Amino acid sequence: MHDLNYDLKRLCQRNPDGSFSTRATRERVLSLMGDQLRSLGFKQMSAASLKPKHVEALLAHWRAENLSTGTIKNRMAHLRWWAEKVDKQNVIARDNQRYGIPERSTVASESRARTLSAGDLAKVSDPYSRISLRLQAAFGLRREESVKLRPALADQGDRLRLLPSWTKGGRSREIPIRTAEQRLVLADARALAGKGSLIPSELNYVQQLRRFEHQCAAAGIHRVHGHRHEYAQQRYQELTGWASPAAGGPRSAELTPEQKELDRDARLVISAELGHSRESITTVYLSR
Repeated sequence: MHDLNYDLKRLCQRNPDGSFSTRATRERVLSLMGDQLRSLGFKQMSAASLKPKHVEALLAHWRAENLSTGTIKNRMAHLRWWAEKVDKQNVIARDNQRYGIPERSTVASESRARTLSAGDLAKVSDPYSRISLRLQAAFGLRREESVKLRPALADQGDRLRLLPSWTKGGRSREIPIRTAEQRLVLADARALAGKGSLIPSELNYVQQLRRFEHQCAAAGIHRVHGHRHEYAQQRYQELTGWASPAAGGPRSAELTPEQKELDRDARLVISAELGHSRESITTVYLSR
């Protein structure tokens, strides 16, 4: 661990703000920033030496990776936390628009779905990361959920049950097991994990999440959140009989009253399966 990453880890330990999940995510993202800054040529940094040029370099790097607006905004929030804790708030502008970061759209203007291919998986050497990717695609899981999942405990035969400690916001939920592919993925996950989670016994959650990210980056697998979009769009077509607007299907204004009722019912189902509490969030995945 080089000096900057050590400093950032200590900074997180001294300032345990937020929930366990928030703290774990913050430490993971700041460690990633430390690695990225070092790869960009900033090799003599400490946490207290953060400057505007480092912010600009990170932003340029993230844009080159074609990260989504939402991901960049989340990383900027962690960067501002870092700046605040070392008393360098003025290093970063308060307004993201200063950096040309647009407001996050809540309605998809185009499909953000990503299909997980056999070619993708062949490039991932870590079996735990590989099965987490397959679970994301098969069940629309968030990254954190696909790592923390205990397959033997979650498998309820006809449904996958997610416990509060695995999910965002601590909201338990159930996802139906509908297909042979889902059953196969879950069987493979159970065979790998036994009675435990998809975190190897020698690692903790943050370490495995970091390994997952490095594995995906090395394999050229970016924007894994797109697997949730793909799941949502597949479920929409299954539940309604037509493609979602984001996938080229009819828009809401073009539907008959009967179709609009079916559309709303499908969106409520999909929202619940993805772990959201409102129908309107589905516009991010399906458009309107």
